Amino acid sequence: MSLTPVALVRRVLYGGLPIHALLTAFLLLPLVPVLAQFASPWHTVAGGGGTSTGGVFRVSGTLGQPDAGGPLTGGRFSLTGGFWALPQAVQTPGAPTLIIVPASPGFATISWSPNTGTNWILQERLSLTTGTWINSTSGWANPVTVPATLPAKFYRLFQP
Repeated sequence: MSLTPVALVRRVLYGGLPIHALLTAFLLLPLVPVLAQFASPWHTVAGGGGTSTGGVFRVSGTLGQPDAGGPLTGGRFSLTGGFWALPQAVQTPGAPTLIIVPASPGFATISWSPNTGTNWILQERLSLTTGTWINSTSGWANPVTVPATLPAKFYRLFQP
């Protein structure tokens, strides 16, 4: 049976419990907040990481696999830990930065900065790992708007 401190004092004063029960309760009472604290009983040593922000959103992560688990979900968002299996852009030293942003519905605008005139041409292909890179029909144009529909297309800048 658990009693609140006030109920315990009443029981001691009006009979039913010995005085040592009251003294024990008052000695243990300061420990109650300590026992109720939240603890996270695991630790991770990671090799690095960072924070990505955009608008009102912020995601922080570390490099490594040790605490990757099932997806964290909330509403229409989901975040899965672990090594990334998605293709990532790799910047070629000295090349302009390729920028792809949404345009009107169903389209994306591709540009590169700095605008290099005819030094770099946009190329595309349907697979990231196989096939031949072909010059985009846009040629040297910068920027260019392309359909953003399936199947996926991959783009790169090529210096002839």
